[in-house]
Amino acid sequence: MAGHSKWANIKHRKGRQDAKRGQLFAKLAKAIEVAAREGGGNPEFNPTLATAVDKAKSADMPNDNIDRAVKRGTGEVEGAVYEEMYYEGYGPGGVALYVHILTDNRNRAASDVRSAFTRHNSNLGEPGSVGYLFSQKGMILANGTEEEVMLTALDAGAEDIREAGEGMFEVVTDPSDLKEVRDALASSGVGIENAEVTQLPSTLVPVEEGDAKKLLRLIDALDDLDDVQEVHSNYDIDDTVMEKVLAEV
Repeated sequence: MAGHSKWANIKHRKGRQDAKRGQLFAKLAKAIEVAAREGGGNPEFNPTLATAVDKAKSADMPNDNIDRAVKRGTGEVEGAVYEEMYYEGYGPGGVALYVHILTDNRNRAASDVRSAFTRHNSNLGEPGSVGYLFSQKGMILANGTEEEVMLTALDAGAEDIREAGEGMFEVVTDPSDLKEVRDALASSGVGIENAEVTQLPSTLVPVEEGDAKKLLRLIDALDDLDDVQEVHSNYDIDDTVMEKVLAEV
């Protein structure tokens, strides 16, 4: 069920992002700036930046926007300095939420996240309360035959391949191997739907329809915050329930 839950989450998120393209571009630019600031402005020598740029391009972010974000990160153009942090808590159904933040105003970010949890009758936890449930991994959502995806990905250094439903496969990598595995898959003709460094949960929590609606409303509220880059969670929602709930939230 992990694959089904992840794929549904990606579809849900992409649908929301398409509806708010300006906000999406701003978040992608932040990720590029931080990556360039920490590892330099050349994607060939900075895998984190290469992944951030690839993600921006896959969202049809204009090249001029990408170039400006890189220059802000390297200091060629003046820009804000963003602080990275995570907020942790529990949502409806006991689902763990690990909220990735990039902000130039820590107080604003804390207030906004806390307010979102409170409005949705959920609990913001202490640092470390759910973080231990997640591990940073590269995640590629690939579209191809099982044989070509498995052979190519494993040959390139992937850690795991899982069926994700709808003819899709999740390819899990070490974060440092993400670009190499992605490039190998693309070169072999495998379709790439999504590739990113993310936080994968070690356990999943089954969520029923009633709690699923409340949970996705909370995730949407958090996603709508400018300081929130990503909301990671360990929910497991049945595909049929997910489709029904997404039509209502």
